[in-house]
Amino acid sequence: MGLISLIFGWPVAPVRGVIRLGELIQQEVEREMRDPAVVRRRLEEIEASRAAGLISEEEEALETQAVLQGMIGGPGPVEEEER
Repeated sequence: MGLISLIFGWPVAPVRGVIRLGELIQQEVEREMRDPAVVRRRLEEIEASRAAGLISEEEEALETQAVLQGMIGGPGPVEEEER
């Protein structure tokens, strides 16, 4: 049975490799999104942008909420403009 599965499985091996690579990339992205150092750095960038006047208070609140939602794994905020 091993020889048959090897013969028929060989053409599908690249597809399995691509799927596994996608899974590894997804795991790494999720790990980075939940890394406290990355989250803190992003929140500091948002705060600095607000202090410099580059974004409004509302934009700061939306971006902060999006960063925190990404950290806990929930869906991001839905903006009114996307209707």
